[in-house]
Amino acid sequence: MSWSAVRKLLCVRLDSIGDVLMTTPAIRACRQSFDCSVTLLTSPAGAAVARLIPEIDDCITFAAPWMKPPAERTDEAMIARLRDERFDAAVIFTVFSQSPFPAAYLCYLAGIPLRLAHCHENPYHLLTDWAPDPEPASGVRHEVRRQLDLVEWVGARTNDLRLSFGVPSPARKKVQALVKDFGRPLVVMHPGASAASRRYPPESFARAADMLIDAIGCGIVLTGNAGEEDLVQSVQRRMSKPSPSLVGKLSLAELGALIDEADLLISNNTGPAHIAAALGTPVVDLYALTNPQHTPWRVRSRVLYHDVPCRNCFKSVCPVGHHDCLKRVAPESVAAAARELLQ
Repeated sequence: MSWSAVRKLLCVRLDSIGDVLMTTPAIRACRQSFDCSVTLLTSPAGAAVARLIPEIDDCITFAAPWMKPPAERTDEAMIARLRDERFDAAVIFTVFSQSPFPAAYLCYLAGIPLRLAHCHENPYHLLTDWAPDPEPASGVRHEVRRQLDLVEWVGARTNDLRLSFGVPSPARKKVQALVKDFGRPLVVMHPGASAASRRYPPESFARAADMLIDAIGCGIVLTGNAGEEDLVQSVQRRMSKPSPSLVGKLSLAELGALIDEADLLISNNTGPAHIAAALGTPVVDLYALTNPQHTPWRVRSRVLYHDVPCRNCFKSVCPVGHHDCLKRVAPESVAAAARELLQ
């Protein structure tokens, strides 16, 4: 079977929201080039955003036991389900530090005829098509570029390189009603991130917000998931100017609607930064130097960090304990970058 004959494609991306979003140009390339339906096999977090991506027809949620956080083994049931779906091909998307082999073996056992992934070594029969992985030995590409290069290996291309995120009308209407009294320009500030090493200090977020309000009189609204309420409240307590919080009050679709409605997002390197890139909302990205390949894609942005010798550590917790790559970014720099983008 050739890739040009593929009509039912499985895309495997077992990471989180931002990773799925950064894969959407490659998924679009497959859909356009092969004229196929697309099912995404992804994590529970990835599934939440998959439902908001127009290029994805269906989604299968899989807490893969080889990914973090650890999950109970469910691979036998998943193999059976994938076999029943009778996919023509599977594209396995990974960052360069992940092995494609577990997902490739899953697809092999499910009898999917064509299987593509990046690979550092010969996978023999696990993959029918493998793109030799030059990362990190020959440098590191942006994550979007990495995945576009992968599908181009089998002839999938697109001229539309934007990230994809669709805001449903009900979410947009709800958010427009919420923000009508928040003031303009409207700045969304998102102080959370799943990894502690990627969080800018709350006191610095608060200081930057105060300076921005003093300078231009903007409205600032804070966001986060329900588990980040204490973090968001710690920012609010340190601010001299009151600002509303929508922490834990928005679905992912509504968060997207809010970011789309906003004039600017100030965020750590986490999912909302990539939602903003998909929607064209400018971003001040407080970018911890844990890894280099996830900066905002094709959107007006300022990426702020303090260079450190331990850059590109790939750690969820700062391995040396000083957090200098973020802690030493001055709030004045954040406010100045925000003012520049708002102009």
